[in-house]
Amino acid sequence: MAFAQTDIKKLVAYSSVSHMGIVVLGLFSFNELGLSGASLQMVNHGLSTGALFLLVGMLYERAHSRRIADFGGLWQVMPRFSVAFLVVLFSSIGLPGTNGFVGEWLSLLGAFRSNMLVGSLAAFGVVLGAAYMLWLYQRVFFGPVSPLAAGLKDLGAAEMAILLPLVLLIFWIGIYPETVLQPIQAAATQWMTYIDSAARLAAGG
Repeated sequence: MAFAQTDIKKLVAYSSVSHMGIVVLGLFSFNELGLSGASLQMVNHGLSTGALFLLVGMLYERAHSRRIADFGGLWQVMPRFSVAFLVVLFSSIGLPGTNGFVGEWLSLLGAFRSNMLVGSLAAFGVVLGAAYMLWLYQRVFFGPVSPLAAGLKDLGAAEMAILLPLVLLIFWIGIYPETVLQPIQAAATQWMTYIDSAARLAAGG
């Protein structure tokens, strides 16, 4: 469905559904790795997808269009916007060094421990997610400058100030995930203890 979209915002929305699929996968792995990954991925989703929608909104305010076919060559016209979009896109697809990698990795590890087949299918879905997001970036930001893109202004100081905290958090969680993972893992351990106890009681009853 994401590959079929012609609207940038709709494609980002379908990528958001994919992120939630990773969260559900981690939750239903019923182990500490999966629960920790799912919880962290919810935080990551708020950062990366929220930032993507924000960037799409900034582009729409300038061009009054979200059609992928209307754009091209934005890297030449809006370099600051292009770099910001690329960083957030890397977070969305889970590139190592960004926050998205840690959440997806832990969720997938939890899934593999629970069920190898489901984990393998989910890993293939992650690859597809990277493919359609990079396809979007290639069409919008590279190639000849489209007539619509030619007159667009780059990000201003206020917009950069809005995006900077999100970009810093993307790299902070990616490089120092333990700052967020420590309380998450403690809660995941408690949940697994509760789930195990409930399962034993149910089996005994």
